[in-house]
Amino acid sequence: MPKPDSHAADAALPRPGDAWLPILLHQLELAGFGLWMLLGAALTLGLYRHGRSEVLVPLALASIFVGAGLIAALLRLPGVGRWHDWRPGRDHWPGGEALLALASFLPALAVAGLARGDNAFWATRLAGAALALCSLAQLARVALGPRQHSARAFGSVIAASYSGGLWLCLCLTAQDAAIHPAGSHPWLMALILLALLLGFTEGVRWQALRGTSAGARPLRFVAATLTYALPCAALLVADRRDGSVLVVALAALSALLGLTLERRLYVRSLGALPA
Repeated sequence: MPKPDSHAADAALPRPGDAWLPILLHQLELAGFGLWMLLGAALTLGLYRHGRSEVLVPLALASIFVGAGLIAALLRLPGVGRWHDWRPGRDHWPGGEALLALASFLPALAVAGLARGDNAFWATRLAGAALALCSLAQLARVALGPRQHSARAFGSVIAASYSGGLWLCLCLTAQDAAIHPAGSHPWLMALILLALLLGFTEGVRWQALRGTSAGARPLRFVAATLTYALPCAALLVADRRDGSVLVVALAALSALLGLTLERRLYVRSLGALPA
């Protein structure tokens, strides 16, 4: 009786680098930090609309996104044994990278404690600045993703701003029809511009993989449709209808799925490069 081919068996197993769950958690973390960064920047500049729930809801959602990887590591879900190079429950103390990630929750807690009906309070704006800067610093650290490949930090910041901005719009639209009392149009157009900029940076990054990405073109088209075409069309509809929760939710979920798919395709194409 022939022995089973161990190499074939290994090939059938999902590789850690291109497994769906770690990449999805990575994209959620980027979206969470992007949401924190935009919220903190808007509070600092005095552009954010007033209201306590308007601050607490996106803060809580971003905290869930950022902490999802830690929860998955604690539960030891398949392919998620570590969180920022720390194995919760097995390592006695988190390393420097994990400590910095945990420390990013501190300014979020400060903003939550200082949030009032009037978000122009100087301490709230100061905490918002700390939140934005800490989130930006964390984005630079997590930019490389699950396999620590050479993704560009600039592209990751743009992706986080785009994805996080969509979720921020959803949080605000769910509480009021308009994103801002002055109108939603400038905010929605800014997200569309971010989508165009992100598409350009991703296209430049894929140029380095021309020899290995030919087979991924059909799925890349699907990813581009989910990441750019569908969300931008939804934002244009939301702009004409002065905000729609279902439409903005569709845009946010579509972008998350598209970014996850594109990241997985990129990691697989990168792994196919000759050593």
